[in-house]
Amino acid sequence: MAAEGELQFSGWDYAVFSVMFGVSVAIGFYYACTGGKQRTQREYLMADRSMSVLPVSLSLLASFMSALTVLGTPAEVYTNGTMYWMFAVTYVIVIVLTAHLFLPTFYRLGVTSTNEYLEKRFNKAVRTLGAIFFTINMIIYMGLVLYAPSLALNAVTGLNLWVAVLTMGIVCTFYTAIGGMKAVMWTDTFQVCVMLAGFLAVIIQGTLVAGGWGHVWETARQGHRIEFFNWDPDPKVRHSTWTVWVGGVFVFTAVYGVNQAQVQRYCSCATLRKAQTALYLNILGLGIILTLACMSGLVIYARYHDCDPRLAGHIFNSDQLMPYLTMDLLGHLPGMPGLFTAAVFSAAISTMSSGLNSLAAVTLEDFTKPLTRSKGWSDLRYTVISKVLVFTYGSVMIMMSYMASFLGSIIQAGLSMFGTIGGPILGIFVLGMLFPCANGKGGFAGLFCSLVITMWLGFGQFVHPYPRWKPPLSIAGCIHGNGTGNVTSAAEMTTVAAEMTTVAAFDVTTAAMSTSGSSPGSGIYGMSYLWLGGVGVLSCVVIGLAVSFITGAQDPKKIDPKLISPFFDQLCCCLPLRVRKTLRCGVKHGETISDFLPNMTSTPYKRRPWDLDADDVEMKRLSRDSRSSDRYHDNSVPVQELKNELIYYHTSV
Repeated sequence: MAAEGELQFSGWDYAVFSVMFGVSVAIGFYYACTGGKQRTQREYLMADRSMSVLPVSLSLLASFMSALTVLGTPAEVYTNGTMYWMFAVTYVIVIVLTAHLFLPTFYRLGVTSTNEYLEKRFNKAVRTLGAIFFTINMIIYMGLVLYAPSLALNAVTGLNLWVAVLTMGIVCTFYTAIGGMKAVMWTDTFQVCVMLAGFLAVIIQGTLVAGGWGHVWETARQGHRIEFFNWDPDPKVRHSTWTVWVGGVFVFTAVYGVNQAQVQRYCSCATLRKAQTALYLNILGLGIILTLACMSGLVIYARYHDCDPRLAGHIFNSDQLMPYLTMDLLGHLPGMPGLFTAAVFSAAISTMSSGLNSLAAVTLEDFTKPLTRSKGWSDLRYTVISKVLVFTYGSVMIMMSYMASFLGSIIQAGLSMFGTIGGPILGIFVLGMLFPCANGKGGFAGLFCSLVITMWLGFGQFVHPYPRWKPPLSIAGCIHGNGTGNVTSAAEMTTVAAEMTTVAAFDVTTAAMSTSGSSPGSGIYGMSYLWLGGVGVLSCVVIGLAVSFITGAQDPKKIDPKLISPFFDQLCCCLPLRVRKTLRCGVKHGETISDFLPNMTSTPYKRRPWDLDADDVEMKRLSRDSRSSDRYHDNSVPVQELKNELIYYHTSV
C-alpha cells in the first residue's frame, strides 16, 4: 500500500474522471436542444410521459443506489458483517408492495406531485405539511449524498474536499436544470454502467491479490463477518433478520413507494404495465449492486483483517475504506482509480439530479401554482420557474453538505433520515389508501404527531449513542507487514496501542453508564435505526384513525374509489366477489365503466369472468369503435347512461 502522501491521481485517472462528467453534461445539452427543448412542464418534469422501460428502470436503480451504497455498504460489511446483504429479500417485498399498492393509485390519478393525492384524499393542509416534510428530507439527504463522494475524492487524491463539493454540485445542477427529466434518466442509465464497472474492477483485482474468492470468504468467516440469519427478537440488535426484513420494509417502501423522486419516474412511463415492468426489473438490478457492494466489503476485510487502516491512522473515517483500497490495489494501473472515483461520483450525481428535479416539481405544484393560479401564467413561464428552482435547490444542497460532515457513518445517517422523516410520510399515504374511514383532521394529526415521535427517537440516537458489540478489528499485522506493503514502526504502534486502550476504556465506561446510571426510559434510544420507519408509519396510522373517529369518520361510500387502493382485491383475488365487496369497507370499487371494460384503462382491479352478470356479459360485446371513444374513459359518466349508447356485436366474451 502506498503511503498516505502518495495517494494521487495520474493524468489517466483525471481523463477517465473527466469523461464521466463530460458525457453527463453532453446529455443535458442534447435534451435541452432537441425535442420540445424543455419548454413545457410535461416534458421538463415528466419526460412527456413517454419513457420506455429500460431508462426508467435504470434511473430508479441509480437514484436509489447512491454514493451511500458505493461507499457505505462495503464499509458496513467490513465493520459489521454480511447481515446487510439480507436487504436483498427486503427489496423484493418492497418492489411488490410498490407495484401493486402505491403505483396504480398514483398512475391512475396522473399526478405530477405525490402531494396532490393528499389534497384529494384529505385536505390542503395535509398536502402542504407533506410537501414541507418531503422538501426538508430531500435537502438533507442530498447534502449527505454530495458530501460522501467528495470525501472519497479527498481521500484518494488530496484534492480539497470543498473544491470537490462545489465542482460536483455545480455540474449536477447545471445539466439537470437545462436537460430536465429526460436528461436525468439517460444520465442515470450511463452512470449505472460506470458504477458497475467500478465495483467489478475493485472486486476482481482484490480477489486476485487475496489468492482467490475462497480465501476471501474463509478470512471473513474466521473474522466473524459471515452472518445471514440472526433471529434475535431484541429491537436493539442493529441488523437482525427481523430488523432487516420488517423494519427495512418500512424504510425502503418510504423510498420506493411514495417518494416523489421515484414516483415521478413511474408516471413518466407510457402505460401502467410498463411502469410495473420497470419496477420489477429493479429487483434484479438492486440484487446485483447490493451483492457487488457486499463482496467489496469482504475484499476489504481480506486485505486489512490484521491491519485496520483507521486504527492505524491512515484514514479517519470508515467510509473512506473503498477509495483507500482502490488506490492500494489499482493505483499502479493507469485510469483505474479514476474509474472507481467516477463510479462514486456517478452514483452521487444520479441521486442528486433526481432529487433536484423532484424538489422543483413539488415546489412548483404544491407551493407556486396555488399562489399564482389566478394570475393566468403560461406553461412556458412555469417551466422557466422550474429551472430556476433547480438552480436554487442546487445551491442549498451544496450548503447542506457542510452539515453532513458532522453526521458520522453515511449509510446509517442516510437510512436514519429516511426513517425519521420518510416513515411519517409513508404513514400518511398508507392511512389514505388503505383506511377509507380516515378524515382530513385525522390525516393532519397523524402526520404531524408521527414526525414529532420519530424526530425525538432519531435525534435521541445521535445524542445518546447506544454501545453495541462489533466483530473485532486488529492492527497486529501492521508492525511486520502482511503482504500489503503497509509497515509501521514499533514506536508508532506503541502510540496507537495506547490510543486503542484509551478508546476501549471509554467504551466500557460509556456502556456501564448507559446500562446502570441512565434513566429507565433512555434504553429506547438503543432501538435499531431501521425501526424508525415502522414507528413513523404505525404512529401515523393509529393517531390518524383515533382522531378521525373522534371527529367523525369519513363515509367510505362518498370517497372517489380511485383514491383508495384495492388492496384486498389484489391480495385476496381468489375470494368470491361478495367476500371482496365486504372487505372494501363500503368503497365503491367496480362501480365505474372502467371496471366493466378493463382494457380501456390501466385500472389494476379487473373483474374476473366468473364475477360477471348478464349485463356485464353484454358490456363485453362492444364494437371496437365505441371502445376508443374518450367518453368511455370518463369515470364520472354513469354506467347505465353508457350502456344505453353502446353498439353490440355478436362475438363471444
